[in-house]
Amino acid sequence: MAEADQPATRRKRPWALTFFGVLAIGGLMSMAIIAGKPAELEMPDIVRFLGHFHPLVLHLPIGVFTLIVFQELGTIFGGRGRSSVPPSLFPMFFGVVSAIAAAIAGFLLYHGHRGDYGDNPVVERHLWGGLAFAIAAVFTFMVKAWTDSLAGNPAWYRLLLFGSAAIMGFTSHDGASITHGRDYLTLYAPPPLKKLLGIDLKRPGLVPAKAAADQAVYPDIVAPILERRCVQCHKQGKAKGKLRMDTFDMLVKGGNEGPGLEPGAASKSIIIVRIELREDDEEHMPPEGKPDIEADELAVLKWWIDSGADPKKTLADFQVPAEIKASLAKLSSAQQRRPPESTAVPDDKLKSAVAELSRQFPGTLSFLSPDSPLLTFTAVPLRGQLNDEAFGKLGPVLPHLTAVDLSATQITDKSIATLATATQLRQLRLTQTAVTDAAIESLLKLPSLESINFYGTKVTDAGIARLAALPNLKRLYIWQTPVSPEGLKALQEKLPKCEIIGDDPALSPPATSQ
Repeated sequence: MAEADQPATRRKRPWALTFFGVLAIGGLMSMAIIAGKPAELEMPDIVRFLGHFHPLVLHLPIGVFTLIVFQELGTIFGGRGRSSVPPSLFPMFFGVVSAIAAAIAGFLLYHGHRGDYGDNPVVERHLWGGLAFAIAAVFTFMVKAWTDSLAGNPAWYRLLLFGSAAIMGFTSHDGASITHGRDYLTLYAPPPLKKLLGIDLKRPGLVPAKAAADQAVYPDIVAPILERRCVQCHKQGKAKGKLRMDTFDMLVKGGNEGPGLEPGAASKSIIIVRIELREDDEEHMPPEGKPDIEADELAVLKWWIDSGADPKKTLADFQVPAEIKASLAKLSSAQQRRPPESTAVPDDKLKSAVAELSRQFPGTLSFLSPDSPLLTFTAVPLRGQLNDEAFGKLGPVLPHLTAVDLSATQITDKSIATLATATQLRQLRLTQTAVTDAAIESLLKLPSLESINFYGTKVTDAGIARLAALPNLKRLYIWQTPVSPEGLKALQEKLPKCEIIGDDPALSPPATSQ
């Protein structure tokens, strides 16, 4: 006889599963007590390494439990009643194991990077929610095993399953809020739904510019710069390094490394120190994949801090040097050239294209801000899987790209040629790719380029000499290439304002012939 036809008393009881289930629940419950408070500065790298797998693993239990929930709903409303339970324990077993793995990885991520999230209470709630879901999943699995063994009524199992799914949904929402901000799901919600939820219907937009003399330096000039470049990662609910930059008081208060700025001393202010680090430095800000701050924006920030960083003074209260007046004029001109509010947000066509490409290339595309049509693309999640054919699929969004990172991919000069329509591109990383001088020929069609990284590529003296035709180039990274010290020196003479980082001439190998 098949197992399903055997009397309940003759079926094998799941004592072993129960034993290990109780052991797992005990381990999860005691984990936080044993670990104590987070001490991220003392954590070994292996903790952070394993913790970084949390975003990868967490989707497994979500998918499995969602599928099981729909299966049970189909059984309930399909008319098969109490006798129907899924024929195999394996799907739930897989979901439980992945839930435990996700909870442990999340716990390690929390302890290795607690300071990156500031005082956000959602982070801790997400941690405990993940542990609660894993425990509930194990208990549900044990009840399911006993229900199958005893051929019992599946009501209790289903109740626990739906309860576990509810915990999973709530915890998943908290995770999305931590990563994308609290308004991620509701930002573009229809007005009736926003009204029902009690959400402000107003969306941030461009504020008409004031006359120069009436502009308060911090709220009208400095704060918008920080909003564009920094606040995405340093705001309420997402304060990397416990540093918030969305208000003046929080900026002065600072984070893990002390005050964000020191009035009167730009060179000692942490926000300026981080901005002026080399692009390849892990502490450089903005981080990899985000457009660097413009030279005029940095000049204004440093001048304001050196002048005392007063949050209320207007331009009329300062003696503004000529070079700062020039930078302010450029920033004002750029602001005026931006599209009006009605068109300065991503339209439905663009959002649809980004959504489709995000399904094909997860984690690669992101908007600079919810109200900006500009995008960044990073191939870091793909690495060796991205080739010319795959990159060609980005055609619909190329005109909106402002920063592109193609490091360590299989792209060639063919992909760079397709960037001709990326007219707003400012930052391009081609580190350790097969691009050659032919790529430079294509880049000359992008006059807005400000930063290019050719580290580990095959470009030569002849190729980089042509970069002198890029008027806005501010940074060029070109070490470990066939380019000679003489070639770098010649280019530096043509681009005196460009920061060129190459091999140390004393250590550089002779340039290879082409």
